[in-house]
Amino acid sequence: MMNLIERTKSILISPKEEWSKIGQENDTPVKLLTTYLLWLAILPAAAAFIGYGLIGFRIPLVGHIASLEWGIRMALLQYVSVIGGVFLTAFVFDMLASYFGAEKSFNKAFQLATYCYAAVCVGGIFYIYWSLSFLAGIAGLYALYILYCGLKPMMKVPEEKTTNYFVAALITMVVVAVVLSVVLTAIMGVRPYMY
Repeated sequence: MMNLIERTKSILISPKEEWSKIGQENDTPVKLLTTYLLWLAILPAAAAFIGYGLIGFRIPLVGHIASLEWGIRMALLQYVSVIGGVFLTAFVFDMLASYFGAEKSFNKAFQLATYCYAAVCVGGIFYIYWSLSFLAGIAGLYALYILYCGLKPMMKVPEEKTTNYFVAALITMVVVAVVLSVVLTAIMGVRPYMY
């Protein structure tokens, strides 16, 4: 079983070297989900619960807002967004593979998506303090660098098509994040100001 902390640290600090190791592994989506992703997704969820439910935030002319219900909803939103986002992103990575001469393998696409989301999950700790939550978005940008480094070793994309595959994958990740956010927000009834 992989060490969650060591793998996360390695993929964040030295993604190129870590992708070469991951490329040799043959982990199934179920194994990655149960030994890595479900645990890592707790970071942004817990931070969102603490940040929105316990610490709260201040809105000019309204005052300080903190609600356990709001914290629980935001935590669930974060947790489901990460898990659902990885599955949807992996599905699209796999679907795009044949268009760019890459190896079509859902297992490899799921590994690629899972480890790209490591930066998103770790950056999610900034949800603990509302005014720092924009830093979670910056962590999401770093996930794109991790994705770029992982395309060739994971999906075996030809060198001349790597940039095009990356752009298609980038657009996919952004669309998946926006659509998932809108759908989950509507389903969970998360409104900007909940007392």
